[in-house]
Amino acid sequence: MTNSSKQVAFLVAAEGIEEIELTSPWEAVKDAGWTPRLLSPTSGEVQAFNHLDKSNTYPVDAEVKAESPDDYAALVLPGGVANPDALRQDQDAVRFVQQMMETGKPIAAICHAPWLLAEADVIRGRTLTSYPSIRTDLRNAGAEVVDEKVVIDNNLITSRNPDDLEAFNGALLEALHHGSAG
Repeated sequence: MTNSSKQVAFLVAAEGIEEIELTSPWEAVKDAGWTPRLLSPTSGEVQAFNHLDKSNTYPVDAEVKAESPDDYAALVLPGGVANPDALRQDQDAVRFVQQMMETGKPIAAICHAPWLLAEADVIRGRTLTSYPSIRTDLRNAGAEVVDEKVVIDNNLITSRNPDDLEAFNGALLEALHHGSAG
């Protein structure tokens, strides 16, 4: 792939994605000169939601099973309740997260998305934040959970909800800038 080091993977399920948690970081990444790519377990389109109401659909760029973390500078995991719950049941999505974590490249997860990190067993001993309803699951997976707008623990960036998107996007862009500087 051309310009692969400038690509940022956005991993989502077929439906249940909280739209603003996809579109806001997507635009921030794009505006900063990076190439966002939408990955999903299935091809076609994904259905975003505005809370519990269906919203827009978005075309999938590639199926996650065919992708390599080597082709991406970072991974963004948007939230929504159903989105990460579906992803944590998909072996290819879980494997991709595990492989991205092994690379040490930035992984940014917001709201309910850290659920997928728990499933991938990559948060033991890490500090992060999330939507309040999944914090017990994250603690049970070995994480220290705090209530802050954005938490950065090495390559892991997490935020609680859409109200934190400005801080979340800023931390993501800073991590991308830092990673590209070397």
